[in-house]
Amino acid sequence: MPIYVAGTCDTKGLELTYVTRVIRGQGVEAVLVDLSTGATDGKPPVEAANVSPGTVAACHPNGAAAVFTGDRGSAIAAMAEAFERFIASRKDITGIIGLGGSGGTALIAPAMRALPVGVPKLMVSTVASGNVAPYVGPSDIAMMYSVTDIAGLNRISRVVLANAARAIAGMAASSPPVEGSVHDKLSLGITMFGVTTPCVTRIGQRLAGDWDCLVFHATGTGGQSMEKLVDSGLMAGVIDVTTTEAADFLMGGIFPCCEDRFGAVRRTRVPCVVSCGALDMVNFGAMETVPERYRHRLLYRHNPQVTLMRTTPEENARMGSWIAERLDRCEGPLRLVIPERGVSALDAPGQPFYDPAADAALFSALEAGLRPTANRRVVRMPLHINNDAFAAALASHFMEIAGDA
Repeated sequence: MPIYVAGTCDTKGLELTYVTRVIRGQGVEAVLVDLSTGATDGKPPVEAANVSPGTVAACHPNGAAAVFTGDRGSAIAAMAEAFERFIASRKDITGIIGLGGSGGTALIAPAMRALPVGVPKLMVSTVASGNVAPYVGPSDIAMMYSVTDIAGLNRISRVVLANAARAIAGMAASSPPVEGSVHDKLSLGITMFGVTTPCVTRIGQRLAGDWDCLVFHATGTGGQSMEKLVDSGLMAGVIDVTTTEAADFLMGGIFPCCEDRFGAVRRTRVPCVVSCGALDMVNFGAMETVPERYRHRLLYRHNPQVTLMRTTPEENARMGSWIAERLDRCEGPLRLVIPERGVSALDAPGQPFYDPAADAALFSALEAGLRPTANRRVVRMPLHINNDAFAAALASHFMEIAGDA
C-alpha cells in the first residue's frame, strides 16, 4: 500500500516531487496528491501529481466550486475539509507525509488527525518549531521543522526533505514489535497527573495482568487522545481518575478539555469509572502569566513553567454540576467514585490545597447532578485519592462493570 505525499504543487511541486522520488527510491509506493487551491489545477509540477486538486475538491460536501473560490483563506479551509473527506474514503493508506508553511500545514493536518492512531503521519513544516498543538491535536502526527522555507531545493532543504522521506518510508515499511501477549489484552485508558500518580500506578499494577493499560497525561490533549481512541473502537474501557481538564476548561487554565469531554464514553458505552483527580487546581504558566483576576488567589509554583491555583467552593460546585450533567447522559456501565479525604497530593492535611469545604461543594454537586440507574451510580469513600485502598476500589469497580458489559 502507498504513502500519500500531500501539498500544493502550484507552489511546492519541486519539493513534493523530490520527496515522492526519494520514497520510491526506498522501494515504497508513493502517491502524490496536489492540494493547490487556484481557480485551475495550478501550474504543473516537475512530475504530474497522481491525484489532482479537482479530484480532492470534488469530495467537499458542496462540490469543487466551494473550494475554488478565488479567496485564499476560504479556499484553504474548504480544501482542508475536502482533503479530510478524501483521505477518509481511501482504504490503501500506509502512511502520509505533508509539506507546507502555515497555510499548507493547516490544510493537511486535519486529514492526518482523522486517520487512526498508528498510521504513520509526518508533517514537514515551517511552523514546526513553534506551538504545534492546533495542528497535532490528539493525534500522533510527527512534526519536522523544515529549517529553510519550503521554497526550492538547496543544500539544506534537500537533506531535511530526504530525511523526512526516508523516515516516513521506514515507518510505513516496519511493523512495531509484538512484546509478550499484549495484543491478547483489551486496552484500558487511565488519566493521570503528577499529583494522582500513586493512584494510577497502583491501578496499573492491579490490572496489568488482564488489561493493556494506556496512561494519558491529563493536559487537555491527553484526555482528547484517550477519547479519540475510545471513539475509534481501540479502547475497551476507561478509568478516568484525573478529570482536572474540566477545571482548566471552566476557569481558563492552560490544559483545558473541550465541550465534548466524556462524549466518547457516552457514544460508545464502554465501561467507565470516573473520579475527581486534581479538581482542586487550575493550571497556568509561569507565575507572571497568571491572569490578573486570579493574582490574589492561593497559588502554588509547581515548577518554573507551571503555576497551580486552588479552586474555591463556588468553582468546585460549578465543576461538579458540569461533569455530572455530562456523565448523566452516559447510558453504559459507569461508576463515579468520590475520594472524600482529598483529590490530589496537594489536597491532604498539611498540604497547601487542603480545603474540605471546597471538596464538599464538589462532591455534593456531583452527587446531586448524577441520577442513579441500573448501570450508573455514585460511590463515596472516606479515603484520599492516593490511598492504596482507593486505587484498589477503582480497579475493583472497573472489573465489576467490565465483567457485566
